[in-house]
Amino acid sequence: ELIFLNIINSDDVIDSVVVKQPKAYPVYFGTYSRFGVVRKFTDTLENMYLIGRNGMHRYNNMDHSMLTAMNAVENISAGISSKDNIWDVNVEDDYHEIK
Repeated sequence: ELIFLNIINSDDVIDSVVVKQPKAYPVYFGTYSRFGVVRKFTDTLENMYLIGRNGMHRYNNMDHSMLTAMNAVENISAGISSKDNIWDVNVEDDYHEIK
């Protein structure tokens, strides 16, 4: 798709992988309170970014979801390995329902 959109040159591509798993919530049933364990593990994978509502396993509206993607792109472009700025999106209490 990136080649088709003329964003990159095909000669610059070494390898690529796309894995699509619709609505994959690996920790929603009975273990959501331990999501920190999943985040801690996935944050060690340098080229894996959990973004958006499905990726982060929490409510993000469309703006928040796009912001997490934009932060991931900026991190990749700048060679930043920390994913903290992605996880800091939508942490304000204003957006969360009262239980």
